[in-house]
Amino acid sequence: MASRLAADGGTPTVDAGAVKSWPPLTQADRDAVLAVFNSGHLHGTSAPRALELQRRWAEYIGTKYALVTNSGTAAIHMAVAGAGIGPGDEVITSAFTYWSTAAAVLHHNAIPIFVDIDPLSFTIDPALIAERVSDHTKAILPVHIHGMPADMDPINAVARENGLIVIEDACQAHGATYKGTKTGALGDIGCFSCNRSKNLSGGEGGLWTTNNEHYYRQAAMLREFGEVVLPDVPREYNAYGLGWMYRPHEFVNALILSQLDRLEYNNAKRREFATFLTTELANIPGIKGPHTPDYADPCYFSYVIEFRPQEVGLDVTPGEWKRAAQKALKAEGVSIGQWQNMPVPQQDVFKDMVGYGKGCPWSCDHARQGITYDPAEYPKTVAFIDSHSYLSGVYPPNDMDLMKKFVDAFGKISENAARVMDLAKE
Repeated sequence: MASRLAADGGTPTVDAGAVKSWPPLTQADRDAVLAVFNSGHLHGTSAPRALELQRRWAEYIGTKYALVTNSGTAAIHMAVAGAGIGPGDEVITSAFTYWSTAAAVLHHNAIPIFVDIDPLSFTIDPALIAERVSDHTKAILPVHIHGMPADMDPINAVARENGLIVIEDACQAHGATYKGTKTGALGDIGCFSCNRSKNLSGGEGGLWTTNNEHYYRQAAMLREFGEVVLPDVPREYNAYGLGWMYRPHEFVNALILSQLDRLEYNNAKRREFATFLTTELANIPGIKGPHTPDYADPCYFSYVIEFRPQEVGLDVTPGEWKRAAQKALKAEGVSIGQWQNMPVPQQDVFKDMVGYGKGCPWSCDHARQGITYDPAEYPKTVAFIDSHSYLSGVYPPNDMDLMKKFVDAFGKISENAARVMDLAKE
């Protein structure tokens, strides 16, 4: 006998307030931030916590250089500019990402060119990249979305064949690995966000990595007004080129450093929870967890759920089943949502080609003519967005008991699939 849905008068599976928020904050975190007040250093790229975080992050990722910055978007912009990409140049990236991936390209008056995804890994499909390469292409920008590493070997092969730079958007992939190598060390430049939601959180902030000294020095200038600012060297106050103010303050650096001490533990808990959920959901019709390719060890920034209405005998689209299930799950105390409602090239900024001034960069004399953005070119991205969503709470300080309740809630939805659809219409 199926359990009665909470939306139909039954008892919710998950109690109100049972799902704890991210990130878990400890007394060590508070002490680290409060210590900044007594340090005499509140900001600056040569401040002690900035330098320590750069050293530790480069060591953790396995690169020669790292830079702290104030956001993941800034890190990607620093990568684009540091690699010498500019007006009219093209950067190939995934149609399935957060919009700031492409925004960082536009920030330097370059042009994003989008590629559809591999629907299993939900990352850029390497097989589709070569056909997008033009004589204006300067870089490939794969995205390790939701903590899932992109398939980097074939991406790097295309880059080598065409003399392109590879910039990793690893903003959601702190500690994820591809064939044993951490994201951020798989291309020419790696970019990370330390926004509140990220696996390594500073509230805000970002990190940037490379093994290339030239890119490192160029990005460091862009980060700080176009100037060369070095520890223990008098500042010249001379801009060598266009720059921005992308410095983080020491409070952010202190919190990231403290959180870094627990990154491996927290990622291990995310993997433990995700493995349990995926195993259990394989036995529940209508709901499935993410596929993990053999090459990847994701860090599960988001736990991705697929909705399969045909498995529960429903003659509806995956999107209709998903939206109905979300309502029923909310009543059960389970939060399911998403922030990607359309492919990035379907957003108005690309439909209307609203950039700098009068249509730049597309109308720039340096640009290739005839670039358009048609959502029909990204059918796998459209289908993925329609049929998938993300489960909140798959991280510490939540525990395995909560994961078991999540499974119970999904089981209840599956058992009552027809009633779930009826309730959604009421």
